Amino acid sequence: MKFSKVHTLRQIAAILDCEYVGREDFPVEGMNEIHVVERGDIVFVDHPKYYDKALQSAATVILINKKVECPEGKALLLSDDPFRDFNKLTDHFRPFERAGVAVAPTASVGKNTIIQPNVFIGNHVTIGDHCVIHPNVTIYDHTVIGDHVTIHAGTVLGADAFYYKKRPEGFDKLRSGGNVVIEDHVDLGASCTIDSGVSGSTRIGEGSKLDNQVHVGHDTVIGKKCLIASQTGIAGCVVIEDEVTIWGQVGMTSGITIGTKAVILAQSGISKSLEGHTTYFGYPAEEARKKYKELASIRKIPAIIALLDHRE
Repeated sequence: MKFSKVHTLRQIAAILDCEYVGREDFPVEGMNEIHVVERGDIVFVDHPKYYDKALQSAATVILINKKVECPEGKALLLSDDPFRDFNKLTDHFRPFERAGVAVAPTASVGKNTIIQPNVFIGNHVTIGDHCVIHPNVTIYDHTVIGDHVTIHAGTVLGADAFYYKKRPEGFDKLRSGGNVVIEDHVDLGASCTIDSGVSGSTRIGEGSKLDNQVHVGHDTVIGKKCLIASQTGIAGCVVIEDEVTIWGQVGMTSGITIGTKAVILAQSGISKSLEGHTTYFGYPAEEARKKYKELASIRKIPAIIALLDHRE
């Protein structure tokens, strides 16, 4: 998430009421999670295991809970609770806005786009030309939809990320300040849920088609011309490259990459990144022919045991 204007390190520290290390006029351009940070961004880190990763990332401002040596060309914001203060920045720079009407006055709808009854379009939403938005679709704030997009009934774009920190008193949610981007010629089936990015964008690439009841987690990026069948659940921060086919009831963990033109057969479970141009099946998913051979071998086990018993 980029700020509407560049702020100084001192200004950001004043919002958080925290100390800082670096020039007071050090420029701060935005805030992002570690996997999408760019130069000028703030990133937060609250565990020693990830200090080096944050300090060596593209981010130039590190919101951290320990005073460490600051890398050259970077600055630190010192906080006793970086998770809390990252939320404070999200609330400051992208606060919740009540819409009050079915189509927010700040929303933009392109020419020849059809909006069916009972659709909600939130603040600062942009919808392109020649789209069809079917009844009871909910489009949260800051969503961007391209041209020639079809969204079927009951789909929700931009709900909060499923991202929580466990504390003694319960779960603390990381605020969602990102958005959803739907590129041109995308079709979304009925009752799909595409969650907002935490600070960046959850993106569905040009020409991709999603069946009914597909879930896409926060900050996931789906490439061009992908086909995703019903009841597939995709966790957050997944990268699905171009022309991937995913059949029904596939589930996948967060932070993985599915390579170009991979095919994942129905009811597979994906626990790690997969190379492209290969067909996968099973849990954990493996190359399909290998998996089928394993299953065939397993079916022979009772007969082998019976034969051994007979010999005895």
